[in-house]
Amino acid sequence: MGGFFGVAAKEDCVFDLFFGTDYHSHLGTRRAGMAVYSKEKGYDRAIHNIENAPFRTKFDKDVNEMSGNIGIGCISDYEPQPLMVRSHHGTYAISTVGKINNTDAILKDIFAKGHSHFLEMSGGDINATELVAAIVNQKDNLVEGIRYAQEIIDGSMTILIMTPKGIYAARDRMGRTPVAIGKKDDAHCVSFESFAYLNLGYTPVRELGPGEIVVVEPDGVHTLVNPGKDMKICTFLWVYYGYPSSSYEGISVEKMRYNCGSRLAERDDVKPDIVAGVPDSGTAHAVGYANRSGIPFSRPFIKYTPTWPRSFMPTIQTQRNLIARMKLIPVHDLIQDQSLLLIDDSIVRGTQLRETTEFLYQSGAKEVHIRPACPPLLFGCKYLNFSRSSSEMDLITRRVLKEIEQEGKEIDLKAYVDPDTPEYADMVERIRKQLNFTSLRFHRLDDMIASVGIDREKLCTYCWDGRE
Repeated sequence: MGGFFGVAAKEDCVFDLFFGTDYHSHLGTRRAGMAVYSKEKGYDRAIHNIENAPFRTKFDKDVNEMSGNIGIGCISDYEPQPLMVRSHHGTYAISTVGKINNTDAILKDIFAKGHSHFLEMSGGDINATELVAAIVNQKDNLVEGIRYAQEIIDGSMTILIMTPKGIYAARDRMGRTPVAIGKKDDAHCVSFESFAYLNLGYTPVRELGPGEIVVVEPDGVHTLVNPGKDMKICTFLWVYYGYPSSSYEGISVEKMRYNCGSRLAERDDVKPDIVAGVPDSGTAHAVGYANRSGIPFSRPFIKYTPTWPRSFMPTIQTQRNLIARMKLIPVHDLIQDQSLLLIDDSIVRGTQLRETTEFLYQSGAKEVHIRPACPPLLFGCKYLNFSRSSSEMDLITRRVLKEIEQEGKEIDLKAYVDPDTPEYADMVERIRKQLNFTSLRFHRLDDMIASVGIDREKLCTYCWDGRE
């Protein structure tokens, strides 16, 4: 995944850019960068690895040395960016958020049109942002180039391009990721997260529509390409990735999570002693469940975050598991002989939640009931880089279905999407046994959509139902 922040100001913008970008640190854990422009100094850029230290500590020196009135910054889970590009459009900085599924086909087309080359990253992949720049550079102007990139990319791609004039901001064609605009007296900003500019003195202007392209300048924001009619914003942003104080399409992340928990409680029949969220993303879901059910909310374990990086950051799974386990500190008085109901945002591989459950049993828990805040994940995301998983077999659901198939049964995925089928019930029970939960009940897709509260046709639910 990744996040971005951009500022076009009449005066120096580096302070706002630094903190606005830092407010996106929950969206990425590997690379971060800032690029600025001033008439006096031209372009300046800094990129750092943030795997073992937060954004602020890596850029504290840069923020005191950089200056400019226009700037873009990003947090990335993979490729280094923003990139500086010199082309027939002039020199510009570019940053992207999205996923390209047809990289090879695009490369083949670019090579066929003339001599070109791309620098390989350490894993042998092409930097997606560099590829987007190459696509943009095939057209006569930046706007045509951005539209062309959105047209030919299979997946999704939101783009920021910074020039001496301002920042070209383009939301991906189907609006799978958000782009929010803010303003104050002497500046305008563009942001992935709508809360990131509030403490910097900006007030909300609006969100871009799907496929909309604007140019952000100190004095205003001008639409260059009108938004499309169809939208498929990612529902998982509300469930997990979005920061609690954000909102997308006018829907609060925190409120949506309360709604999820409340609807989970309405369908449940267990009577645990306490309800808890797997910190941090499950907490709001758990509060909603507790308020609706009347079962007390409590914190039987505390997440120690001052020095530990995010648990899914290491590339080696055993390291992820170890860090996830070491971060959780038990409160034995709230665990001993208690029946616990835990709400986590989702179950992906299941490894960490199994470790957490075993940890609670060892700490004296009598029962551990698990309630994921979304349906079973059955399909790897085609549109956003939510994880670096290389195969759908990383999903516990797919591993369970493989076991069922090996028993001689035919697999119809539609039957495992529908929560009212015996096939679905069998899959859930197998997951429960593998992960050693007392009971397991996933959030229903229809209830999750109702928890968001906007038209179902505007939401992307591909990872749960395969619906494009």
